[in-house]
Amino acid sequence: MPYTEASYENAIIQLFEEMGYTHAYGPDTTRDYKSPLYMDELTEALYRLNPTLPDDAVAYALYKLQNFENGELVQKNAVFMDYLQNGIEVRYTEKGEERSAICYLVDYINTDNNSFIVANQWTFIENDEKRPDILLFINGLPVVLMELKSPSREETDASEAYTQIRNYMHSIPSMFIYNAICVMSDL
Repeated sequence: MPYTEASYENAIIQLFEEMGYTHAYGPDTTRDYKSPLYMDELTEALYRLNPTLPDDAVAYALYKLQNFENGELVQKNAVFMDYLQNGIEVRYTEKGEERSAICYLVDYINTDNNSFIVANQWTFIENDEKRPDILLFINGLPVVLMELKSPSREETDASEAYTQIRNYMHSIPSMFIYNAICVMSDL
């Protein structure tokens, strides 16, 4: 029996489940198909990781994560990477005074505070409708995109996955604002 792209995808999902990731099958997940963020997970994570921040501060962080200044994709990704590593500076009003704080996106000390999701068949609509093979979310942020090609198809190799990811960058560029790693594989 040939090793198909679907069986390869399922093997990758199983591997991540064994590492503690929760599996999310895109068509069964209620979400906004026009947002690369898994908002329910992200919102819940921001409250969990920042329990002392008021609602206004969390809302401001969510706003900043969804609205980047004009610029090239690389610049937007650099801003996001700074947010991911250092948190987002938020401003809010408390008892009539303006305050500022940091809203953290990831708990690097106690990793059990984070949510880890491996998703497949995750349709995203921007310039076109696309469905990357696998996305890895940390706290609702799509930080890893995987494009898999069947190892049993000799006419296909990782260069085809590379071409597909390059096409995604034009069709669904917002996904790559949050992307830390792209994986291309035919093994």
